[in-house]
Amino acid sequence: MLKSTLDRIVRSHRNVTSSCSISNISSIGGVPKEKVDCVVIGAGVVGLAVARELALKGREVLVLDSAPTFGTSTSSRNSEVIHAGIYYPTHSLKAKFCVRGRDFLYKYCSQHNIPHKQIGKLIVATRSSEIPKLHNLMHRGIQNGVDGLVMMEGSEAMRMEPELTCLKALLSPLSGILDTHSLMLSLVGEAENHGTTFSYNTTVIGGHIQQNHLCLHVSETKTLENWNGKFPLQPETILIPKLVVNSAGLSAPALAKRFDGLRTEHIPPSHLARGCYFTLSNTTICPFRHLIYPIPEDGGLGVHVTLDLNGQVKFGPDVEWIDGVDDVSSFLNKFDYSVCMNRKELFYPEIRKYYPNLKDGSLEPGYAGIRPKLSGPRQSPVDFQIQGEDVHGISGLINLFGIESPGLTSSMGIAEHVATRFFRG
Repeated sequence: MLKSTLDRIVRSHRNVTSSCSISNISSIGGVPKEKVDCVVIGAGVVGLAVARELALKGREVLVLDSAPTFGTSTSSRNSEVIHAGIYYPTHSLKAKFCVRGRDFLYKYCSQHNIPHKQIGKLIVATRSSEIPKLHNLMHRGIQNGVDGLVMMEGSEAMRMEPELTCLKALLSPLSGILDTHSLMLSLVGEAENHGTTFSYNTTVIGGHIQQNHLCLHVSETKTLENWNGKFPLQPETILIPKLVVNSAGLSAPALAKRFDGLRTEHIPPSHLARGCYFTLSNTTICPFRHLIYPIPEDGGLGVHVTLDLNGQVKFGPDVEWIDGVDDVSSFLNKFDYSVCMNRKELFYPEIRKYYPNLKDGSLEPGYAGIRPKLSGPRQSPVDFQIQGEDVHGISGLINLFGIESPGLTSSMGIAEHVATRFFRG
């Protein structure tokens, strides 16, 4: 059992490349220690984009994920929207990576035949008190480099969308939708074609600092699932990478706290927000052609209208703050993703602010996702945190914290930043 994880990694890597970068250097206390080049922790869309970018630059990359396949957490439980870059403070990482990532994403999707559509978005003010906020969003979007924004009177917006009710609207023609699974499948394929190894059902449970480098403690997921909590977690393998990207999403802060030697002041507080989606039923005609978003609310962008590429209408997500999730449950993605039917009654009045013809009984439970936030209830939004040695002092460690929305849109921008800023040939 102690060597099974290691053997599987070595075998899979040797099947991919003849110049294997994993070489056994020692076995201490029955736990084998192995040298590797680059390790990306987490096979969500950001981790996949980072792995692909590093592989394209010639690095030998190993991607570890506790799940049986890629993209099982936040990356597959979101609105699948390509954001333009309007909402985020100017000069923030969210603004920078959203705008750059948006352009990368449209180009990549076109070149690789990823299903997507630039359908545009209307951000709507339904009360007079929201109109100044709408003007602020337009000003911020222009400062962020978002082209084509148009402020509309409600009458003009309602001519575009007859089912819509609003006083004013901001048109964002650069917003769109995509098939996230197809995107991730393409990123995996490209990464593998350039020598990346994927080891699923493999969980990083912690690490320690040795000679100012991070040594990763790795275990098979099934071992973790059978852990009874009576004894401390013990690794089955210790990996010693030159470069580590902690792209573990929801569990990134919890994992970083288990890196013995990483000072706790460099690990931000973590807050988890569950968001439910409901789908529109009992209709054969889609009521909207554009994405429809209300003015942003505390903790999110409000219960908005999202269209998928099959024409299905989804409403969400709402915001429900959750806590009490232990580290191991976080590592294994054992979150509560159920959609409570009672929350449907909270959706109807929110949606009817801009879609008054929504009929009773037309909402059906869809799915739920959880956002890895760095700000909690009634707190101002916090930017992405991308920490390298200049922040925490540990050579080769890159922590990605708080990669919530617009993380999907920003994924390729973040990947470029990581590979360019921290790459050492």
